[in-house]
Amino acid sequence: MTADANAMTQKGNVVLYLDKELVEKSKSLGFNLSKTFENHLKQLITQFLTCNSVNNVDSASKNVSWCGRRDLNPGSQAWKTPLKQIYWNDFYVWMLKDHMAEYSRNTVVYAKKYYQCLLNHDFSEIRDLKDTIRPNALKALSCLAKYLGVHEEFKLLVKNYSLKWSGRKAEDLIIDRITKVENSNEIFDWIRRVKQVRPELSVFMDFMAVTGLRLVEAVNSYNLIIKLNEQGKLDDYYNLEREVLEHFRFKEVFFRHTKKAFISFAPATLIQRISENKPLTSVIAIQNIVRKKGFKLRFSDIRETHGTLLTKCLKDNEIDFLHGRVTSSVFMKNYFNPSLIEDLRNRAYQVVGEIQEKINLNHLQIPVKC
Repeated sequence: MTADANAMTQKGNVVLYLDKELVEKSKSLGFNLSKTFENHLKQLITQFLTCNSVNNVDSASKNVSWCGRRDLNPGSQAWKTPLKQIYWNDFYVWMLKDHMAEYSRNTVVYAKKYYQCLLNHDFSEIRDLKDTIRPNALKALSCLAKYLGVHEEFKLLVKNYSLKWSGRKAEDLIIDRITKVENSNEIFDWIRRVKQVRPELSVFMDFMAVTGLRLVEAVNSYNLIIKLNEQGKLDDYYNLEREVLEHFRFKEVFFRHTKKAFISFAPATLIQRISENKPLTSVIAIQNIVRKKGFKLRFSDIRETHGTLLTKCLKDNEIDFLHGRVTSSVFMKNYFNPSLIEDLRNRAYQVVGEIQEKINLNHLQIPVKC
């Protein structure tokens, strides 16, 4: 809405004059302007009434006058808001502006679970969470605080409770990885068993094992292959000559804030098999399909095993590149080089061949020599 927006009343209805470009952009995004204004006005009115009612009680007991702004009232609890005043769907839409759908959904889930810690100014529950969960809860509450306009209060709570964003120490994670799998072929046994009981996931499991992509990246890539093949545009994504998937051409899909995927080597025969399948519904659906058969979810182990095998033929920095652990600028400066990609491909495909043998239901182990 423009700063000099006018409003007039016609038969009980309010007519707002908005910036034309803003209206067109809102319509293109599918926003219902009337409903959006109505929801936000309800929220503002309710918060205002709540602020004044709570402050009036506090003022009477402490003989402190209310100045109308929560940030100028030290110690005020006036921004505590019941659940009904948080419009979770609006929060989700707000998250989608800068984040992918999967991340936005997970953020809303965590925010719903721990929002009362923020509204009650009590982060003791957050402090006592496991190291693997606490960072996710903090990130969700940080986003919710920004959405509600109370991020300064959130930062103060984090400081007062001496909370840290990082999870477990790096050395603990390394020890876990070393002791997690006693037999290096264990994960390949798991893949073969999943393929046996869930044949509809057979091609997808092969794809994950060969590329080493994260689960969400693998699902997005798998579905993108099918979509582009149907449109006759698969060449925009898959370089048949080098047999490489060029994720970097679809930054909106594969470039997230801290996690990225640049390229993946995949045989043309595997890409052909994928293009003949139906798209996958979602990450959660895949997890449920596997879980219903009594299997543990070990998709992250596939990626770790993939990286371990690559050490036979690739350097550490080359593995970091293939696993998306370098920045976009480093990728463009050092790796987006046709001759380098070709050299990487030749060495990486020796590992791809071994992986394909290990996940084949008629498995015969073949040693790799680089």
